[in-house]
Amino acid sequence: MGGVREFAAPFVVPGPCGVAVRDRFKHLTSRDEMVLRAVGEHQGALASRDLRARCADGLEHSAQTWASRKRDLTKESSSRIAGAITKATHDQWALARRCQAAHIQTLAAGIRTLRHRLSLPVGEKGTKRAAGGYRSKGEWFHKSRRLAALEARHATAVAEWQAGRVGVVRGGRRLLSTRHHLAEAGLAEGQWRERWEAERWFIAADGESGKRFGNETIRVTPDGEVSIRLPAPLAHLANAGHGRYVLASRISFAHRGVEWADRIAANRAVAYRIHLNVDRGRWYLTASWQRPAIPTMTLSAARARGMIGVDTNADHFAAYHLDRHGNPIGDPRRFGFDLSGTAGHRDAQLRHALTRLIHWAERVGVAAIGIEDLDFTTEKTREKHGRRKRFRQLISGIPTGKLKARLVSMAAEHGLSIVAVDPAYTTLWGAQHWQKPLVTPHRTMSRHDAAGIAIGRRALGHPIRRRTAPPPHDRSDRAGHRTAQAGPGDRGREGTRPPTTDRPPGGPSPNGTRTREPSASNTVRDAPSTQQWDQDSLTHTG
Repeated sequence: MGGVREFAAPFVVPGPCGVAVRDRFKHLTSRDEMVLRAVGEHQGALASRDLRARCADGLEHSAQTWASRKRDLTKESSSRIAGAITKATHDQWALARRCQAAHIQTLAAGIRTLRHRLSLPVGEKGTKRAAGGYRSKGEWFHKSRRLAALEARHATAVAEWQAGRVGVVRGGRRLLSTRHHLAEAGLAEGQWRERWEAERWFIAADGESGKRFGNETIRVTPDGEVSIRLPAPLAHLANAGHGRYVLASRISFAHRGVEWADRIAANRAVAYRIHLNVDRGRWYLTASWQRPAIPTMTLSAARARGMIGVDTNADHFAAYHLDRHGNPIGDPRRFGFDLSGTAGHRDAQLRHALTRLIHWAERVGVAAIGIEDLDFTTEKTREKHGRRKRFRQLISGIPTGKLKARLVSMAAEHGLSIVAVDPAYTTLWGAQHWQKPLVTPHRTMSRHDAAGIAIGRRALGHPIRRRTAPPPHDRSDRAGHRTAQAGPGDRGREGTRPPTTDRPPGGPSPNGTRTREPSASNTVRDAPSTQQWDQDSLTHTG
């Protein structure tokens, strides 16, 4: 096994720490929509101004500058609204900072690959671990120009990182670029403008424990009444006391409604966000809160009742059920999905496939699901895969990050744990050791199904290889035990077969049944000889 890299140990993925539910506002009056639009526009302008100030501070940001920004916003809104805006601004700046660091790492990986391939002779073949040289002098020249371009972009990105400058677009950079391609997007300028303004609105409030119903700015009562504390410049629009506006629509959370009701009854913090879906023309309210930290199941407890190994692919999950010893049970299962179309369609397909997987795990009685800890960040560059555009698109289409987040949160609701394993060699070794032995006239095995077995065995702590290397001398254990065998406490691990020569021919067997006597052989070679051969030297003389 020389050259095989060291594997990371399996671990139980921590459970989710937050919950979010959403419901639709129904039967809103025209005045309700007018007030919501006015609040969103006013607070959205304050958020844009605060984000500009935060980006200008850069690395010089401190608690004093944060407090100063909050005081400036409080004059035009309220202390609670100003706190929510400054916190959202800081989170948005921090996200842009992390994305900038990831972009720098991607550029550095591409530069390393280009430098390596340019240093090789033209036409030199590559290996499984490293790419070879370029195929022609023309390609070598174009790649040398691309190297210079990437180095310039990398130097610019590093300089911006060191200076603390980030690029942030309130409303989304993709929607901003759509403004220049309205015909391709099938939108009129008015439609795009409406989407752009709705995305830049800010109607949100953080929860406060101890306050009435867990939120003072956006308050939702147990019977579903929603009221908003208006900012100071819009106080004249209030229809209730203390500068509040009560909406005509009622809210009832069908999903996790009992948990939400328990929180607001105890005056525990609940954050709310109101937003408009321009395509549907509907207003929604999203409620979110944090859960107390739940102790993670130990790895030994997750392995006690077996495991389901799941191999993630671009269009399906290949799953296999294994017992606690790592033996496959039954037939492989596949849960397909289609990741084409809109983001909502892709998300629905992923949730539907994960729901079927979790329900099957509950039926077979396992406590955990084993998945690969995938990360294709360094695998999608064109410098590494060259002209294999379809392969790069295939890797980019696998929803690794969203899959892990969705699976962990959904499995936690059903009492299941997720065990993440190192993805190295799972497909290769699964196909080598498990694909062919499990093929039957009524069962077909793909390399993805075999990879599910490999992932499950690694999650259980067993080696992937189906057969173990024999001792070097003979079948005894003179030179030591085999590389993998049953533990000392497993019954029958060194048992012998029951004797079969302790009964007379044709007599009863140990289970009480009679056996047929051995029949005479029909071949001359096996028949007993009854003729006596005598060779006399005198008879051959003459």
